[in-house]
Amino acid sequence: MALQFGVFDHIEPVPGMPLEEIYRLRLTQLERLDSAGFYAYHLAEHHTPAVHSLAPSQNVFLAAVSQRTRNLRFGPGVYVLPLHHPIRLIEEISMLDHLSGGRVELGVGRGGVFEAFFWGQDSDVETNYARYLETLRCVQQGLSSEELTFHGEFYDFDQLPMRLRPKQTPYPPFWYMRNVETAAKDGMNTIIVGNLDGFEANVRRYREEWEKHQGVGALTPQGTVPKIGLVVHLLLAETDAEAEAQAKPAWETYRWNLGTPRRLEAERRGLTQFFGDRMNPRPAAAPRREIPPEERRDLYASLEDGQRQQRRSSLRGTLGDGHTGAGAGFGCIAGSPATIREYMDEYMETGANYFVCSFQWGSLSHQQAMRSIELFAAEIMPHYAATPAAGGTD
Repeated sequence: MALQFGVFDHIEPVPGMPLEEIYRLRLTQLERLDSAGFYAYHLAEHHTPAVHSLAPSQNVFLAAVSQRTRNLRFGPGVYVLPLHHPIRLIEEISMLDHLSGGRVELGVGRGGVFEAFFWGQDSDVETNYARYLETLRCVQQGLSSEELTFHGEFYDFDQLPMRLRPKQTPYPPFWYMRNVETAAKDGMNTIIVGNLDGFEANVRRYREEWEKHQGVGALTPQGTVPKIGLVVHLLLAETDAEAEAQAKPAWETYRWNLGTPRRLEAERRGLTQFFGDRMNPRPAAAPRREIPPEERRDLYASLEDGQRQQRRSSLRGTLGDGHTGAGAGFGCIAGSPATIREYMDEYMETGANYFVCSFQWGSLSHQQAMRSIELFAAEIMPHYAATPAAGGTD
């Protein structure tokens, strides 16, 4: 099975570099991803007090992407729906889809209750999930209808004309991250965050659930085969040693950026309800609303018991099993093109049809990211892509 390739991005800060320059260089990268034949660019949404995302208003940046690329599809990875007004989102999605000639991909999710707290919302999982569901239903109905009538707990619309509609019908493709059961049940493509050990079980579960809820051989509402992919943070260099030396400090910075500032802010304010791994102020034993079981648990962890595939360890022997190296627990892989191809051979065995790269993370520079992109496009993609990667350099 041939793969399609995507890119997941936070747009992290670069010490000493002005924000204007960070945006300019990222758009340069996106032009190269476009010419190299990548399928889509997925941009995360995070807000203060997080520091690892410099594009909290994804649509602003993606509007620029629409004008700097020709074939690359793009979209949020994900919109944190509880933080968005559905009408505003419908209108901006429609604008982006027409600005790009119909290239928008819509990732959606619930986000974290810590960000909800700082947005002045109820910071409990049950209300967060209810807001997510209601916003999702409004957005999907509004994108695909000439008028919107919706009466819910948070929003109430009566025959509201939908003056802006997307170019794609019935609406752009939807994606759900992290939970394959929810994605399959709702007829969405999916991206998993984790490592290769548990990914094959996720691929099987996704397809089983897809057939159960959508039907055997069913396509997405856009008429395409549903995609499932894994986010992998990559660094390619001429040798394994060079790649590891660059990746290790960068990965430490990435891990700090991703979690520490929010934890420190919670501690500074004495927000004890957010302490701990789950950051959940309402105990699961006392739910205020009904939430499906798959949304109450870590699906990846549940699949480890009895279904987790213990894959070959040859790559771990090459690069180790720490913060970098093929098969590392945090989804970070550093190595030469030959080593990355060994990893990709294992990835193909999972049966997945999408591979999601992250090229600039932590303290990696634009130059290091561009070198990884060039090596990946020249040495990796032609071996696995549905169509050959395009040539050219920046």
